[in-house]
Amino acid sequence: MRALLIATYEMGRQPFGLASPAAWLRNAGVEVTCVDLARERLRDDSVTQAKLLAFFLPMHMATRLAVPVIKKIRSLNPSAHLCGYGLYAMLNESLLRDLGVHSVLGAEFESDLEALAIALREGTPPPQPTADTALPHLAFKVPDRRGLPPPTRYATLHDSTGSTRCVGYTEASRGCRHTCRHCPIVPVYKGRFRVVPIDIVLADIRNQVEMGVRHITFGDPDFFNGSVHAIEVVQRLSDTYPDLTYDVTIKIAHLLAHAKYLATLRDTGCAFVTSAVESFDNHVLEILNKGHTPQDIERAVAACRTAGLVLTPTFVAFTPWTTLESYCAYLQSIASLDLVDAVAPIQLAIRLLLPEGSSLLTHKEVAEVVGEFDKNTLSYSWFHTDPRVDALQAEVITLVGQHQSASRRAIFEEIWTLAHERGALHCPPLMRNTQARASIPYLNEPWYC
Repeated sequence: MRALLIATYEMGRQPFGLASPAAWLRNAGVEVTCVDLARERLRDDSVTQAKLLAFFLPMHMATRLAVPVIKKIRSLNPSAHLCGYGLYAMLNESLLRDLGVHSVLGAEFESDLEALAIALREGTPPPQPTADTALPHLAFKVPDRRGLPPPTRYATLHDSTGSTRCVGYTEASRGCRHTCRHCPIVPVYKGRFRVVPIDIVLADIRNQVEMGVRHITFGDPDFFNGSVHAIEVVQRLSDTYPDLTYDVTIKIAHLLAHAKYLATLRDTGCAFVTSAVESFDNHVLEILNKGHTPQDIERAVAACRTAGLVLTPTFVAFTPWTTLESYCAYLQSIASLDLVDAVAPIQLAIRLLLPEGSSLLTHKEVAEVVGEFDKNTLSYSWFHTDPRVDALQAEVITLVGQHQSASRRAIFEEIWTLAHERGALHCPPLMRNTQARASIPYLNEPWYC
């Protein structure tokens, strides 16, 4: 039996969500073809020859891009069994069913996808997990990356010396023990996470190193969900590949709670740490249930600097509670903490997303502003009570899109001036940075969902 696994967008990375289930399906005797539409075209014959057509839907953008493709392949192969799997598959189950998708799989999908393929091959009724199905403990397998575009066709790291490194991707854990209200992981994992055995993680990295990878992105939602496990992973990684660098994502609260491990990250090759700061406004942080305060952010920035780690913050810059004044204060906080060159410009334009299933939808302050679900954007609409804030967000995202070749500082300075003008506020001069841009490592396809 033939299965076609399709990814549409995974932030400039070779899709882990194709490689991992491919290992399970091939182990079960299924003939698998993997197609990453971000880097290659979908061939009609690969669609028409497959009995199972499965879409990896890990994020909002990937799901939006998948919708027209699902419609196309239904017409090419109307008898095939269509499946959606990943975080946003379960969140958008109703929409996917309306599109003709037969099976929808959520968290820890590999075993369910394998069971589905076997059922189709044997002509037995396919299993139909639901959102209430118990989260399984999988016997993880080493991802099988055969047939995918090589890592050299994906994002690269620009390191602190100005050199570039081919980037790979793996996961040492999945899910998250925290329940931030705006996070799409929460409705699916519900505060749970799963640890991937170290030998599996290292074997996946070894396979990528053999393909030319010199930097690894750990895609764990929070690398310190299991901090002892995480530290053992990077220590063994460094022992095996001392010249390999990596990056991780860690909550502000975990950077403080596990500050004793920051030096270990530095010493084992951590190029930078991404952290979802989201806001410097305490009220917004409370609504999002982030588990940190503005003061915690300052302490985490200081802790990383003391340890010699680069901190790369991400934000939700525009929310229903953002004002023109608070947006300018947000920019001031970035400048005061000397983070201008560490923040990807797109982060200055991100608008709060309210997907189906978002825990924020039950919050009373969100209920006051939320509109209807929009099937085109796959999110609930909301409009700011001050239309000037929505207008500023539109201007900022346009400015970022038009100046992609400009430096981060140059773009920040333009946004700084624009925001103060729109708020009719005094525009003070920006403090100059103390850390040269060239010394801050970054991926050439910055994170956003």
